[in-house]
Amino acid sequence: MGLSRETVDRLLEESRTHRCSGAPETCVKVVAVADLPTRFGAYQVVAFWNDGARRDHAAFVHGDVFGRENVLVRIHSECLTGDAIGSLRCDCRDQLIASLEKIGREEAGVILYLRQEGRGIGFANKIKAYQLQDGGYDTVQANEALGFRPDERDYEVAAHMLASLHVESISILTNNPEKVEDLRRHGVRIVGRIPVVVPPTAENREYLETKKRKLGHLLDVEQMDELVHPGEGGPK
Repeated sequence: MGLSRETVDRLLEESRTHRCSGAPETCVKVVAVADLPTRFGAYQVVAFWNDGARRDHAAFVHGDVFGRENVLVRIHSECLTGDAIGSLRCDCRDQLIASLEKIGREEAGVILYLRQEGRGIGFANKIKAYQLQDGGYDTVQANEALGFRPDERDYEVAAHMLASLHVESISILTNNPEKVEDLRRHGVRIVGRIPVVVPPTAENREYLETKKRKLGHLLDVEQMDELVHPGEGGPK
């Protein structure tokens, strides 16, 4: 069972009358909720609109998360090339699918899908960064060469979305400790962290190593190899 009709009506009414005291670019409102049967289980999609930034975000809700503690949550930043096209340059699609599958097996959980393409630098700049990477830069060097920080994302919008859904506390599916700390700074109660382990490929292995070495992501690429190729020392 997902969010009840009464709960949906309440969320819509709260958003209709909501006025943020903080920055308008991080204030989101629930504008629509609909059932969304998926290959990963029964979900509901919640459309959020951010008036200040003129941007929409989505929550994919499995089960009834309203007022619950210790809700399993994945906060996923948009990756058009990975999520939609199946690019092998990153592990975004694999992490999204693994999270949808895991949450679909739980009683309740949420995927927050944030429109923060390219670690927050936007689609066009992400492709410019890819072009630099084709010339030998790693992901961090490419972002910096374009005048950006290695990661421009902020999770205040995610915190607002969780509050709008009345999620009391979460266990978060992530390998990124900075995401955990940023959410806590914005008032999210996190009671646990669950790693998202997906196997590396020949195309994204260096990308994963850079995330581990330069961005502090909690990844053990050799261990990830071993999960898929036990006793073989990983793919050749």
